[in-house]
Amino acid sequence: MDKRTDIAMIGDRDSVLIGKAVGLGVFDETDGERANKLIYRLAREGCKVIFLTEPVYAQCSEAINKFKTETFPAIIPIPDSHGPSGVAMAAIKANVEKAIGADILFSEDK
Repeated sequence: MDKRTDIAMIGDRDSVLIGKAVGLGVFDETDGERANKLIYRLAREGCKVIFLTEPVYAQCSEAINKFKTETFPAIIPIPDSHGPSGVAMAAIKANVEKAIGADILFSEDK
């Protein structure tokens, strides 16, 4: 990875190629075990933000849990080229609930 690249994107080829156009570090990887290792490597190299497509995010709980309490890298799920599966929204919802103490995004007004 280029030392000046602080943002990376991991996922299937079709989903991550757009990142290359805007100068992100792009990694065509869909295997969860290899993606976990890649996340650790990127963190060691100083990457600040890692975008994972939702299918890869769902397979990388080991690395995600390790870096959840760290400042860097921020690991962010994004939809892949097939559209959202709900993994990213569930992660956002869980983080909001943890920070605020209540579900303010999806709660029904009564």
